[in-house]
Amino acid sequence: MDIIKSIRNIIRFKHFFLAAILLAVLTDAAYAAETSKIDTGDTAWMLISSALVMLMIPAVGLFYGGMVRKKNALSTIMFSFIILALISVQWVLFGYTLAFGHDVGGVIGNLDWLGLNGVGQAPNADYAATIPALAFMAFQGMFAIITVALITGAFVERIKFSAFMVFALLWATLVYDPIAHWVWGTGGWLRGMGALDFAGGTVVHVSSGISALAIAFVIGARKGFGKQPMEPHNIPMSVLGAILLWFGWFGFNAGSAVASGGLAASAFVVTNTAAGAAALTWTLLSWYHKRPSVLGTATGAVVGLVAITPASGFVTPLAAIAIGAIAAVLSYYAMLFRMKRNVDESLDVWACHGIGGTWGAIATGIFATTLVNPAGANGLLYGNPAQLVIQIAAVGVTWIYAFVVTFILAKVIDATIGLRVGDDEEAVGLDISQHAEKAYA
Repeated sequence: MDIIKSIRNIIRFKHFFLAAILLAVLTDAAYAAETSKIDTGDTAWMLISSALVMLMIPAVGLFYGGMVRKKNALSTIMFSFIILALISVQWVLFGYTLAFGHDVGGVIGNLDWLGLNGVGQAPNADYAATIPALAFMAFQGMFAIITVALITGAFVERIKFSAFMVFALLWATLVYDPIAHWVWGTGGWLRGMGALDFAGGTVVHVSSGISALAIAFVIGARKGFGKQPMEPHNIPMSVLGAILLWFGWFGFNAGSAVASGGLAASAFVVTNTAAGAAALTWTLLSWYHKRPSVLGTATGAVVGLVAITPASGFVTPLAAIAIGAIAAVLSYYAMLFRMKRNVDESLDVWACHGIGGTWGAIATGIFATTLVNPAGANGLLYGNPAQLVIQIAAVGVTWIYAFVVTFILAKVIDATIGLRVGDDEEAVGLDISQHAEKAYA
């Protein structure tokens, strides 16, 4: 009897073994079918674009770092560097699923992709049908990181590092992730309304620029602001940062085509054109008022890049010239207005990104054409005034939400752990008081 039972067990095991082999073969076949949809050219371009956008994050640190006093240079650069670490982890753990996960009421993504569960090498047709879902996730993660880094220009030289870390994590979760879902997420309510934002004018620049103004109101001005000189300590550093931003922005905008085709080429060209037009315009403005400023020209280029971002996949090169030039004028005088109001939003994130991004989003509703991108929409100049109304509404909602939530966050942090360093710490500089290091021996 024992022999017969043994034979039966062997037979059962054999069937189980065969079933396991069959299941493995079928699983491999299904995986192969999914990955066969991947376009290696598109994937390569998206990985390169992700790397280009990553380069922009320390470039923000250099751009801002050169504009502060030398006793705060390291602290300012550190903001961008630590954000690269902090939001990289946040994005993997829960940021990505909140922004791009399955829709919950048009407002936020659900938690299905918590810890990147279900986000793998196979494409996700809802967002990018020819590249791995992981590649799309990584590309979008760089956007989340740089958006937080942009805000730091508002409160340099006076914020506690601990308060900054708490603010950055909460802001990315409560402001950036929801707005990204509204505009880009499948089921997002602004996306459903027809709002156009090719590479982040509303999601990245308006949200960061308006949030910068909100936290500047809460944290208050630097000691001696308006009475003591607070000149940039290293303009060449800032110019280097601007050059790296311009370079990386090709990945930012052209990469948002999520393919290495004609639309990416179009976005690349209009990005460069708008930056050039804005830099020239800013140079002429500064020359008219006093002298052609080197830092001003670099700032103008960045403003042009900001303004073309939402429109880059929808407009022609001639439209890009108008968008860049007008952005420079608007941001230049917004900066002067801020100075006259004696508001210490230190590095003019609001004027450059908030106003530049607002104009770029609205300009998309004016200049967009389906001749450039059939998947987009026509704007005012191409017979569709409704698109302009949609763009204005999307900008208005983003202004209100970003300002209110950021203001509340800043107030809560200030009331609990405090936003500002002490007077003595501010006087000696954040490099020493927060990091016990000096940028220059």
